[in-house]
Order: sequence, then C-alpha cells, then structure tokens
Amino acid sequence: MKHAPPLAETIRQGIDQITHRAFREHLRFVKTSGLTMPQFNILMQLHYQHECGVSEISARMDITNAAASQLVEKLVQAGLLERTEDPHDRRVKQLRLSDNGKQLVEAAIAARHQWMDELIASLQPNERETVAQAMHILVSHLPPIADSR
Repeated sequence: MKHAPPLAETIRQGIDQITHRAFREHLRFVKTSGLTMPQFNILMQLHYQHECGVSEISARMDITNAAASQLVEKLVQAGLLERTEDPHDRRVKQLRLSDNGKQLVEAAIAARHQWMDELIASLQPNERETVAQAMHILVSHLPPIADSR
C-alpha cells in the first residue's frame, strides 16, 4: 500500500502547481492586454481596494511616488482609471477603476480561473465534494485578501 505524503507536503505541492498555472495564465492575459505587469498590478490593487491614492500604490509596489504617478497617468490616458477628489482633502486625488478598467480586470480573473473550472469539471462528484470541504476549512483560516500584506 502506498503511503500518502504528509498534509503539509500535499498542500505545498498543490499550492506550487496552482500558483504556477494561475501566474502563467495571468501573464498570458497581461501580455495580450498590451499593459505592463506593474500597470496591471495597479488595476488589480484597485480591484480589491476599490479606491486609493498614488502614495498607497507607491507604498504597496515599493516604488517612488513619481514612478507610480507615471504608471497611473498612462492608465488614466488609456481610460482604465479615473481620478476623483478626496472628499476630505480636495488637494488629494483618489483613483478607481473606470468601467473599462473593471471589464479588463474581470476578463483577466475569468481567464485566470478558466483552467481551474476545467480541472474541477474533470473530478467525480464525490471528489468535488471532498475538495470543496477541505478548501473551505483551509480558506476559513486565512485572512481576507485586503488584510494580507
């Protein structure tokens, strides 16, 4: 009888494979969008944060405010981001995804998830239930995406 690998090793192998595949699909989508990875990272950040300023983008990406401003400006000109005034300080500009930016991010997420949907479809119903229960347990112990920095 073959011994199953320890739980931690099984999870690590799964995470490695899933991360590799998800990242490969993400890169493929970004390349076809005509954007750079840093530009697309800003779009994804705003997708999860909904709104933020250039300084927050700068801090999260560990780049200068000037570099973040240049990236943002290109995204604004491309119609993917919108600038709005901060209601508490009119000198500060807040950024959010435009409708086109939202559509692009949603398409990227769908492309990144498509292979997973195909994998799940290949499982037997009882396997799907087992995997769903195990993933629910694991995910319930993780902090929300917005909180994990």
